[in-house]
Amino acid sequence: MIYIDGSRGEGGGQVLRTALALSLVTGQPFKMTKIRAGRKKPGLKRQHLTCVRAAVEIGSARVSGDELNSQSLEFYPGKVKGGSYRFSVGSAGSASLVLQTVLPPLMLAAETSHIVLEGGTHNPWAPPYDFLERCFFPQLKKCGVDIESELVDYGFFPAGGGRFKVCIQPVEKLQGFDLLERGQLKSRLARALVADIPHTVAEREVNKACRSLGWSTDESHAETVERVFGPGNVLMLEENYENVSELVISFGERGIRAEQVAIRAVRDLRHYLEGHAPVGEYLADQLLIPLALAGEGSFVCTEVSEHTRTNIEVIKSFIDVEVNIQQLEKNAFLVEIKK
Repeated sequence: MIYIDGSRGEGGGQVLRTALALSLVTGQPFKMTKIRAGRKKPGLKRQHLTCVRAAVEIGSARVSGDELNSQSLEFYPGKVKGGSYRFSVGSAGSASLVLQTVLPPLMLAAETSHIVLEGGTHNPWAPPYDFLERCFFPQLKKCGVDIESELVDYGFFPAGGGRFKVCIQPVEKLQGFDLLERGQLKSRLARALVADIPHTVAEREVNKACRSLGWSTDESHAETVERVFGPGNVLMLEENYENVSELVISFGERGIRAEQVAIRAVRDLRHYLEGHAPVGEYLADQLLIPLALAGEGSFVCTEVSEHTRTNIEVIKSFIDVEVNIQQLEKNAFLVEIKK
């Protein structure tokens, strides 16, 4: 039994998701206390319960403490089986984070998996679907895992109601890789989405972003999304390089001007562009588990957040790997993973 203090580090839901995923992969049970103690409303919320129950379903696991607001959980994994699954958060809670829980074990299952995920697809507190499709899944292909995905319906916070599909072709053993350089810039795009909000808002956002960055209007796209359960607005700035893609996101809010939404996104992209590191803060988090399971790999990232450091500590509770971090320059950190 592995004992985990859920208040460690940044004390959020990532501790639980990583523990569930790696418990299923390694077959090691765990007990977690003080779940999400670092949050204003601690304990298990609806999206965290969906993660737990999804892990139970794919891994024939036993669990106790899986109740709303519970701060303690015991999890006993069984055998992971691929197949067809549907997981619904039932709110605007992130469907992407539910996938984050089940993806590592299903990447190593014996069968192909087809998953439908329902809930929030564009949520300010989690990677949006576009980040998975454009930034993360292409890196997993370097590990040998073939993933196909499709966004069916958008689900903006706070209404939710989104849906996307993922097909996972698993591998027997993940391959490590090194991601040390961006390579040549191939394309870039400023894309704004609005739902039940005037189209001019999206146009103002992409126009402001392009003017600030010196991009042409051909590198922008404003889109009105139909068939949604509630209003929503997101601006995404994407840079695609030979070896990696980076996507920064800024969400519209009531009372915040479109130009201010653009300014926030531009600020975050400029932070990425200040140095030459290929991996942004959020992709760094995503790469840790697959490379740790491969037992080797490295990447250079723009920063190592408290969230990332916490994730590393949880990973090392389940997998015997070394994770070394070396600062190369102001905005460049080398992360090396080896057994």
